[in-house]
Amino acid sequence: MSQINVSHLTFAYDGSYDNIFTDVSFSLDTDWKLGFCGRNGRGKTTFLNLLMSRYEYGGTITASVNFEYFPFAVTDPSQNTLEILSGIAPDAPLWQLQKELSKLALGEDALY
Repeated sequence: MSQINVSHLTFAYDGSYDNIFTDVSFSLDTDWKLGFCGRNGRGKTTFLNLLMSRYEYGGTITASVNFEYFPFAVTDPSQNTLEILSGIAPDAPLWQLQKELSKLALGEDALY
């Protein structure tokens, strides 16, 4: 278990008149399963980019976990899906990938 602590977060894009976040503070437990939802343009992706240290901001964000953006970038589009997934999650067994495909109502041919 770990905590993500956001304290007095303030952020605005360069040249913007309005802040995206103003003095926002909260804590999240990494054991929680949660998601941010909301209309377009409300700061969800901006917050992820702040977690990933892509922008400068006021306040503090502390976490002992790493953050990744999904969907992952495909660097070599000539690779098939299985090759791309093996690069992203090298320890994922084939049966687990097949299980996830079935939950998406996709056949195994989607891997190739």
